[in-house]
Amino acid sequence: MNPHLNLLQPYPFQKLRHLFENIHRNADLPAVELQIGEPKHVTPEFIRQALVDHLNGLSTYPTTQGLPILRQTIAEWAMKRYRLTAIDPDTQIIPVNGSREALFSFAQTVIDSSMSKPAVVCPNPFYQIYEGATLLAGAMPYFINTLPENRFKLDFTQLNEQVWSRTQLIYVCSPNNPTGSVMALDDWKALFELSDRYGFVVAADECYSEIYFDEANPPLGALDAANQLGRTDFTRLVVFNSLSKRSNVPGLRSGFVAGDARILEKFLLYRTYHGSAMNPAAQAASAAAWRDESHVIQNRRLYAQKFSDAISILSGTLTVQMPDAGFYLWIQTPIGDTTFTRQLYQDYNVTVLPGSYLARDTQGLNPGKNYIRVALVASPQECSEAMQRIKSFVTQLS
Repeated sequence: MNPHLNLLQPYPFQKLRHLFENIHRNADLPAVELQIGEPKHVTPEFIRQALVDHLNGLSTYPTTQGLPILRQTIAEWAMKRYRLTAIDPDTQIIPVNGSREALFSFAQTVIDSSMSKPAVVCPNPFYQIYEGATLLAGAMPYFINTLPENRFKLDFTQLNEQVWSRTQLIYVCSPNNPTGSVMALDDWKALFELSDRYGFVVAADECYSEIYFDEANPPLGALDAANQLGRTDFTRLVVFNSLSKRSNVPGLRSGFVAGDARILEKFLLYRTYHGSAMNPAAQAASAAAWRDESHVIQNRRLYAQKFSDAISILSGTLTVQMPDAGFYLWIQTPIGDTTFTRQLYQDYNVTVLPGSYLARDTQGLNPGKNYIRVALVASPQECSEAMQRIKSFVTQLS
């Protein structure tokens, strides 16, 4: 067996199941599940229909590179969304089966484990796929704590020269999971300068990029930042995006990677052997989704309503603020995060995720400790009901 498998830690939701063992939830209240970032909004009918209309595509093997029409559609979307002067759909875009599998397999492509002690840098808290991908590629993860006093921004000075000199890859997530912070142009400039100095690749996870609250000011993306900074060939940068959150199709497993053509050439080679081509019906539905923005605007309106309601209800009871983007509330708890989560589940039948399950102890602290992540993915009515219960729970604690 691969010995690196022994390095993997239990997934957060496995820990959560263990936390709830032998706990009897309050059956007098209907359950509200807010622990998983799984969109619960209805999948648009036109996407469903596009999938059905192209089921005859299941009779052929798909190519790993994807259909030209899908790559062209993604290129057109990216150019408009990120104000790009150009992006080549043949060399700088690859459709993938959701951002999760691509984020994982990308490390297997990039990491040279023959080098002495290769390092991969991750934010902390973080999406656990980053860590698992790192360990199974034979590298060592190093973490940058994102803290409230720094508005949850990445402070690159937390790592020393010894670590940066061994770094081959950095995962960044903007908008961030779980804090909702968005990297500014100066943040990207500093990161690109580090990449130039040490030669590492930047993997930019942007699966929450289309959930924001001001239609006139979408979050800055990595491709946009690179373009503004004159890095029009996207040197050592690959961006990962997905339809799951944007279009409420997590089951479609559809996304894309875009960026440095030299790196994507090798990634495509890896994926050809990996057997990860997207089926043609899913590609047709994906193209339809990327072409339409009206359903995404409506999606954002629903999230904006839920955030407004949640903050109105919880203000004065908990310290809570709007994220820059995304659909998570990252809330500091008055008691330990695991105790808070367990008692809330037991007494009020609301499920959230302890923040410490999303982070690692590093530099003397766990930056997720005494936080909970609340995914506002249920209906507005269910989310408001859950916030009322959380408020009652905290008032009871007081």
